[in-house]
Amino acid sequence: MTANQITKPSIWFWAISIFAFIWNLMGVCAYLADAFISVEELALLSQDQRLLYESRPIWVTSAYAIAVWAGIIGSIALLFRKKWSQSLLFISLIGVLAQNVYQFFLSNTFEVYGSSAIYLPVMIIVVSIALVLFAKYCYSKGWIS
Repeated sequence: MTANQITKPSIWFWAISIFAFIWNLMGVCAYLADAFISVEELALLSQDQRLLYESRPIWVTSAYAIAVWAGIIGSIALLFRKKWSQSLLFISLIGVLAQNVYQFFLSNTFEVYGSSAIYLPVMIIVVSIALVLFAKYCYSKGWIS
C-alpha cells in the first residue's frame, strides 16, 4: 500500500477519534475556565492556591493554550481523516510537556495541592502520547491521508 492510498478505517478508529475529540474538548473547557476565572472565583481559593495561580508565568499559560487548541484541532482533523492531525497532536503534546515541566519542577504545586495532584497531569501526558502514536498508526494503515 502506498502512502497516498486511503482505506476504510475500523470501528475502533472512530471510537478513539471521538474519544480524542471529547477529551480535547474537555481540555478546551478547562483552559477557558482557567483563563477567564473571575475575581469572585479567585477569592474562593486559599491564599496558597491564589498565589500559585497568580505567579504562573505567561509561557506556562501559552503552553496550556497551545496544548488544548492544537489538541482540539488535531482531533477534528483526525475525525476528518487528515494526515496533518499527526502534526497538531504532536504540537499539543509539546504544549502538555512544557506546561508540566513547570508544574512538576518549577513550582510548588504539590506543596499546595498535595501529592494527589500528580495523577491528572500524568494521565494527560499519557493520553497525549497515545494520541500522537494513534495518529501515526492510522497514517501507516492508510486510514488518514
